[in-house]
Parts: sequence; C-alpha cells; structure tokens
Amino acid sequence: MHSMAVFLPLLDEQGLDWIPVLSRIGPIVIPPSQFTDLPGHRYYITLENTPDATLDHILSWLNEGVEKVILPLTLAKELISAGVPSERLCLLLDVRNVSALTDTVRNGVSGVFLKTRTIDIDLISSVSTFFATSSIHVLPGTTSPPSVSTIRALLATGAKPVIPTSQLTLSPTSQSQINVADVFLAPIISDRPDALFPTIVSSETGHSLGLVYSSVESVRESIITGKGVYQSRKHGLWRKGETSGATQEVLHIRLDCDSDSLEFRVKQRGAGFCHLNRQSCFGEVNGLPALESTLRSRLEQSPKGSYTRRLFDDPALLQSKIMEEADELCRAEAQKDVAFEAADLLYFVLAKCIQAGVGIAEIEQSIDAKAKRVTRRPGNAKPQWTKEPKTTTSLSTKQLSLQNQISGPKIRMRTVDLAEITPEDRLQLMRRPVLKSDEMISKVKPIVDDVRIRGDAALLELTAKFDKVQLKSTVILPPFASETMEIGDEVRAAIDQAYSNIYKFHAAQLDKEPLVVETMPGVVCTRFARPIGRVGLYVPGGTAILPSTALMLGIPAQVAGCKEIVLATPPRADGSISPEVMYVAHRVGASTILKAGGAQAVAAMAYGTTTVPKVDKIFGPGNQWVTAAKMLVQNDTDALVSIDMPAGPSEVLVMADYSANPAFVAADLLSQAEHGADSQVVLVAINLSAEKLVEIEREVDVQANALTRVAIVRESIPKSIIVKTYSTEEAITFSNEYAPEHLILHLEDASERVAEIENAGSVFVGAFTPESCGDYASGTNHTLPTNGYARQFSGVNTLSFQKHITSQQISSEGLKRLGPVVATLADCEGLDAHANAVRIRLSAN
Repeated sequence: MHSMAVFLPLLDEQGLDWIPVLSRIGPIVIPPSQFTDLPGHRYYITLENTPDATLDHILSWLNEGVEKVILPLTLAKELISAGVPSERLCLLLDVRNVSALTDTVRNGVSGVFLKTRTIDIDLISSVSTFFATSSIHVLPGTTSPPSVSTIRALLATGAKPVIPTSQLTLSPTSQSQINVADVFLAPIISDRPDALFPTIVSSETGHSLGLVYSSVESVRESIITGKGVYQSRKHGLWRKGETSGATQEVLHIRLDCDSDSLEFRVKQRGAGFCHLNRQSCFGEVNGLPALESTLRSRLEQSPKGSYTRRLFDDPALLQSKIMEEADELCRAEAQKDVAFEAADLLYFVLAKCIQAGVGIAEIEQSIDAKAKRVTRRPGNAKPQWTKEPKTTTSLSTKQLSLQNQISGPKIRMRTVDLAEITPEDRLQLMRRPVLKSDEMISKVKPIVDDVRIRGDAALLELTAKFDKVQLKSTVILPPFASETMEIGDEVRAAIDQAYSNIYKFHAAQLDKEPLVVETMPGVVCTRFARPIGRVGLYVPGGTAILPSTALMLGIPAQVAGCKEIVLATPPRADGSISPEVMYVAHRVGASTILKAGGAQAVAAMAYGTTTVPKVDKIFGPGNQWVTAAKMLVQNDTDALVSIDMPAGPSEVLVMADYSANPAFVAADLLSQAEHGADSQVVLVAINLSAEKLVEIEREVDVQANALTRVAIVRESIPKSIIVKTYSTEEAITFSNEYAPEHLILHLEDASERVAEIENAGSVFVGAFTPESCGDYASGTNHTLPTNGYARQFSGVNTLSFQKHITSQQISSEGLKRLGPVVATLADCEGLDAHANAVRIRLSAN
C-alpha cells in the first residue's frame, strides 16, 4: 500500500529499533546489510557505500520486495540499460552535478536523491523542475534535522527530506532531534475550529470501518505504540478498545493527496470497530471479507459433522473440491456461469487459506510482492496441466484428479554411473543444496534482538504477526488441563507404545556410573555425568501435528533427569496446542509449554523472558528461520546456550542389490521425498539389471501419483539420483562418503554389512525395516544430522542431554610420584607458578 510519504527516514547503524515505528508511516531507506524481508515493510536500499554490488545482487533485492534502489550514476546506467523499470530506480546525485545528466538517465529513473551541504530552497526548486517526472529527496549533510518550517518549504517545491534515524526521536523535538510525528504531520492542514483532522479508519484490505478525528497528540501516540488512538471531540484522547477490548493494531498511517485528512489502515481485534458490535460503522461487510470472517469463526466454533468442519478436518476432501471447482470454472463459458463457479472456487480456496492461517491480507501482500519482481519466469503451465483431461461423468472427483496427475510426465530420478564419472563429478554428488546461512541469520537477527530486548511483549506481537494468533500469554504451565489432552483411544495407545519403546532404548543409554581410573598409584581420575539443567525442545507445528518429535526430544530429556523441560511449538489458529502434543508433554514431564514458533520461540528460550524460562541447550528440527536463529544464539555469549546440531533438508540413501523388492525400495524413497521439494533422495543400485531399475522407477511413479503430497514429490524426485555401482563394497564406500541422515539397506546380507557403515545418522537394516518405524516408534531417535554432518555428529540421544565432569584426587604418596613430572613440564613451558604449586607441597611432605 502506497502512502503520500512526507519524508524518508534513513536507517543508520543504531536505527534497527526504529523499523516497527517507521514502517507505519512510509518506506525506510536502508543499506543492504539491514534488509529484512518482512511482510508489510517497505524499503528503499541505498548503494552509496556498497561498491561491490552487482546487477544480480540488485535484481535479487528488487525481486525480494525492495521498493526502490538508490544508485550512483554508473550503476544507474547499467540497470537502465538492463531494462529495469524506472519506477524501481532512484539516482544518487550531488547537487552540483545535476546538469551533466543525459535524457536517458533522467527519464530512466523515478526518483533523485540529492546530496547537499545545506538546504538551498531556490536551488532545490530548480532541480525539481529539471526532474519534472521524478520525486526529489534531499539528503542534507548537517548534524541537526531540518525544522518543521524548512520541511514545509521543501514540500512546497515538490521535494522531501531524508532524515537519519539518529536525528529522529519519540520525545519532544529538540535542536538535535525532531519528533517523528512532527515531521509526519508537517504538511497537514485542518480547516476545523478545533484543529482536528478527519480520519478514515479502514481494515487490512482497505474496507472502511468508520470516520473519526485525530490530533497531533493522538497521531504521535499511534505512531509510537502501533495502537489505534484517536481524538474524541468530547472526551479527549480515545484509545480504541481500552474499555471494550476491541483494540486495533495500526498497520499504516497515510495522508491524502490534499494533506487535509488521514487514513489509518488497521488490524481490528474483538467484536468490531462500531459501537454496535459490527465490523464497520457503515453496516455489515459483505463479499470476501465477510466470507473470511465466517470461515474464521467456523474454524474455531463449527460443530463436528458440519460441512465446513469436514473441509478443515479432511485435507483430501478440501484438495479434491478445489480441483473440482477449478475444473468447472475452466469449463464455464457464460458470464453468469463463470461468476458462479469462481465464487465456489474462492470459497474452497479461502477455506484452505484460513486452515493454514492465511487471510486475504496475506494473499494481497503476496500479490503485491509478485508485482514487484523485475525478472519473470516464462509462465508456462506445468506439464501435468498441459493436456486436456478426458471428459467423463463416470469418474469421481478423486479419480479425475488422479487421472489428471498421471497424464503428466512420469516421475523419474536421474541416473549416474560411478564407473563413468570424473572425481570432480563424484565430489559434486556429495554436495547438498547451498544453505545461505549468513543471509538467513541477517534476516532473523531483528526478530531475535526484539525478543531479547522486549521479552514477552515482543513475543506476543511476533506470535500475532507470524503465527496469526492473538494471545494473552504464550506459556502453559503444568498441571495441564485434561480437556487439552483429549485424544482418541487408538492414538493414545499408539503414543503410549511409542513412548515405551523410545524410553526403553534411551534409558539403556544413560551414563549412570562414574568412570574411575587410577592412572598411577595414588592418582585417581574420575568422570561422572550430570543432566543439563534446563533444555528447550522445538517441536514444529501450527497446522501440523507432530507428537513424534515431542516424544523424540522429550523422552531423552526425561531419562537424563533434566530439571526443566521447555517445549516450544507454534499455536494452532485458535491459540491452542494440538492435544496429541499436549499429551506427550504431560508424559515427558514438560515444565513449560511455549506457544510460539520460528525465530521468536528460539530467542525466548535462549535469553528467557518474564514468563519463559531461559534454557541451557536447544534441541529440535525446524525450517530455515528456526535453524538460522539456533545458529545465531549459540554464537552469542550473552545467551550462553548451545544447540543439538546443524540442520538441513531430510535425506535418505537406499542401498539395493538383486534381492530388493522394487515396491519396498520405491516406498522408502518416497517416504523422504514427500517431506519437501528440497529433500535429498539417493538410490545406490548395486549391479542391478536394466529391467530391475525400470521396475523400481515404475513403482516410484505409480506410488507417487497415489500420494496426497504428489505435487511435492514431482519437485523432489527429479532432483534425486540413482547411483549405479557394481559391488556392495563400492556402494558402502560411496555411502560412507555421502554420510546420509537415513541409510536403508535392502541387501541380501544386510545384517552382516552394518559393521562396515562408518557415517550415517541411523541405519535401517533389511527389507522389513522402513525408515518410518524409526521416525515414530521403534525406539531410536529421529532427530538426526543432515547435510553430511553424520561424519562428525550423532543423532539426538540420552547423552545429548547430559554433560560430563571430570575430577581427580591425589594422595601424598601419589604426588611424590606425579609431582616431579608436572614440575618438569611446567618449567619447560616457563610457567613458574604452576611448578611452584607442586614443589611447595613436595617440600611440605
């Protein structure tokens, strides 16, 4: 959403805390190092001090949502020649060099940033005339901000000031700093006797909620707090929802084109904006916003058995209805029929979105983000949709869906022969997708810092923002209410059996007895284990239900005797945690449940808040945001926290010889391929015939097309590889080099070959040991090293939750034997005090 920006704030080194405030009133100018791609934030990137920025870097920033780039002349010429739209380019220019520009450059940019020592209104006015089609922004090289009157004079010429955040303040304006509300309201004019400004309040999607009035004081408070604050004509400041609970989160504030009224774009909480408990003072909303509201209420309250509840509870049904309605819309021709079928499709599409915590506002943000891309894909349909499906009324929706999927190209892996590739190609086979750790860490750092500094307040805001849930508290403490753990008898029995198996295996790993060794007479060395006191367990969730991860992390923590177990998992759409995870948390003795996900949950556990205990070590899988946050906090000495291991996409390496069942092999490959498009799937074929390989690939294609997650498999399997080898020894050598997360042995002599495995997260031995059993209930742990880290990391186990302390006790006689050795070595290193600590005792003996 674009606003009539009065000024542009320039984020300096100390300005990160300003981002939430400034994003409410317009775009922010930042250096590339401070770019964080967060929805709702508008950025201009300045390349003044970035000499190594390339065309690819700049196109990448623009594609990721940067609104404009501010470029020196040389780079500007390069991007204009490359065909980048002028509305995305601004020219950084010294005021003295304006006349030297060509028409190509002048017409190829939409904005000019003028560097000037002082603000010369006449000069700037002439520059503004010269760049008649571009916006003019002035960067004065002064240590104090422009006054309100100077800002008004600049605006009168068509120019706007750029003000560093170090010159802005939330306190009253002084000689060295100007209040941000004073700058924002500099051009506004009121023709009312009470000097108030008419203010339109609208929803996230731009639908009018009501008309109110604002004052300088109310606008200032709204900018600072992010809450809806207005000016009542009778009662003074009106903090919306202060008594009713129908509060507002301010997303954007903007002036109209005549600078005599305001618009507040807000996220409305509670019953609605109107005092009649309606969303809008102008009557009930309709259309898509009304449908969104209805679906949200149905998700939270609809009874079991209702149609909408069936849609939310049955992903396969919802998927089938979307595909059915899309097909009917494609076939509709008459205007009335197109509108009718489009309405049906939108209903089911929006149901899918609401189920995933996505609303119309997020869809519009995604549309806006796509519109900002400067490089485009061809836009051709994927192969499975390029053929016209057969028209028949005898097939069910599910059958038609399956038929359409099969009509696409076969799902196939690519094949390499180890005997025919170069050493460089072999090394390339070992590589996993490049993890842009530095880039992700820079994106999560503002989130982590926000939680570290503001604690629970930041955690609640970020949970509302990212998990789409408004909570009063993010923690649940035991004893957990029985109604939060209500699950079916069959699921409970399955969890209990898995708990028993996993507990038994991890209890056997416990390091119970001290290790005592007398290294020489009178010298006794001991090593003993102690549990890590406080551990944090991250269980991915939200719309997913992952009790298995809670079991895999909670049981070894329980067995090890950790005193505090903090289990973090994203809340569901209604703010609750899935009863299956709650039940596991109860069984493993969790001391706190944190209802939060992503980087904010990791930060809360790493630093602690008023309500969330600080932990000593963080465990658990997660997406790239979680992984980056874990890597960030473990390197922060203020956090004093460690993590279990680096993480990456799921992996499986399946080793198969002539005895392998093709259907079993295909099923094992697909069980990892469905995790995500970046899953790593490898089949090492040991001297298999062409017919056997064809049979395996046919099974992969047939089984994949029967899966609900076939779309993901269509992306991951073509990136996967079949590696042809000619002996079991050659296959095992390759596997040890690859160091997979999961290794499955479909070998005639599988049990005997386990002794040769040197690098793997977990090994699955024989035809009847699917990887799924290790994921859920055999007893081993499923939190395993990926990305080849199985060379140096173990999977999570009981010892992961223990630390080992050593001690030594030396008798007088023992020191007589050992002391001279120590003193000699200390003298060798020139450490006299060390030698003295021994000799003073020997002389007293």
